[in-house]
Amino acid sequence: MLAIRKARRKLRMGTICSPNPGGTKTASEVCNADWMASLPAHLHNVPLSNLAIPGSHDSFSYWVDEKSPVGPDQTPAIKRLARISLVKRLMKKWSVTQNLTFREQLEAGIRYFDLRVSSKPEDADQEIYFIHGLFGIKVGDGLMEIDAFLTQHPREIVFLDFNHFYAMEEAHHRRLTLKIQEAFGSKLCPACSVEGMTLRSLWEKKYQVLIFYHCPFYKQYPFLWPGKKIPAPWANTTSVRKLILFLETTLSERAPRGAFHVSQAILTPRVKTIARGLVGGLKNTLVHRNLPAILDWVKTQKPGAMGVNIITSDFVDLVDFATTVIELNDLLLEDRALTKC
Repeated sequence: MLAIRKARRKLRMGTICSPNPGGTKTASEVCNADWMASLPAHLHNVPLSNLAIPGSHDSFSYWVDEKSPVGPDQTPAIKRLARISLVKRLMKKWSVTQNLTFREQLEAGIRYFDLRVSSKPEDADQEIYFIHGLFGIKVGDGLMEIDAFLTQHPREIVFLDFNHFYAMEEAHHRRLTLKIQEAFGSKLCPACSVEGMTLRSLWEKKYQVLIFYHCPFYKQYPFLWPGKKIPAPWANTTSVRKLILFLETTLSERAPRGAFHVSQAILTPRVKTIARGLVGGLKNTLVHRNLPAILDWVKTQKPGAMGVNIITSDFVDLVDFATTVIELNDLLLEDRALTKC
């Protein structure tokens, strides 16, 4: 069985993301761009809520604009401090949680995206931006980047989780919804039974995008799934031990039916954490030294109705995060093999 798992990994990892002129394949060019399409046929009929799916936390934050105004997600005290240019540079170090662009994350195997959006209160054009302390790129640009990947990889499915909205009135929500429709069109999957959602059922209808919208506005559009269908419990701790205990507890309390489940395998800095590592930033102060231990926990997990489903991480490129999560699906195949014995 181990040999079979290694062979499947080679198959999944055989895609060249960015072939060089010589046509050879380097380590940085090998990716998981088609891992869903490459899953064994038996898993095509397993509910997506029972598969192990890698995701990223604050997925858009690979680029935030330190020259932009401080976002409405920040306190008045932070906004006053941010008038000092140095403060904004330090904010950027703690706002960025990913190194890879949307395209690079998709090629690495990430299929769940944690999205927070806002208007700029001073702007009259009602444009919507990604936000985490500071403003990021326009939402429309990010969605088009994701769509371009999906067009090239028609059997890959993504979860787009819009879970925080700032400075958003109804007109902004309508503009955002229009951007979603313009980007994905017929790829959008209408909200339906979670248990009936499999890779095969989606492929048959050529659906590739599930949009989760944590706002009552979701009721106005059939392709917006309610946020309650994808709970993502948050540990809010700097301790790996407490994080793992929280992840285990929330998994044991997971509803067996009716929803997906996000395990946020992330550490959250407190004020004193930021004060101690002010110049180092989130990656160097908290994530880099703790991510291997978090990955060790991931390796012990198993997907299924009461197991892990979607697992998210900061800086998904620092360790072999996506591949580790994807390979958990091999355990479902091993269970099937044992059942036949």
